[in-house]
Amino acid sequence: MTSEYWLLASVFTIGLISIVGFFTTKTKGFGRYATSTFLILITIIIASLLFSTGKLEKELMGNLIFAVIGFSGGLFIGKE
Repeated sequence: MTSEYWLLASVFTIGLISIVGFFTTKTKGFGRYATSTFLILITIIIASLLFSTGKLEKELMGNLIFAVIGFSGGLFIGKE
């Protein structure tokens, strides 16, 4: 196996572990926070897989990471 396949396998394994960890630690049901966290995880996993195969440019990956950080920061900060 080449290093590209090992990279893809490791990114997929880390993503799978994060999804399993998400479902084992969350409470029952899907609310606003659980759904948003799940979507953030899926977005990061898919983008990481695309980036590791060379189908996503580094500038776009950086923008995606900053967008996810901004979204999650705005989501989890309480508003009165």
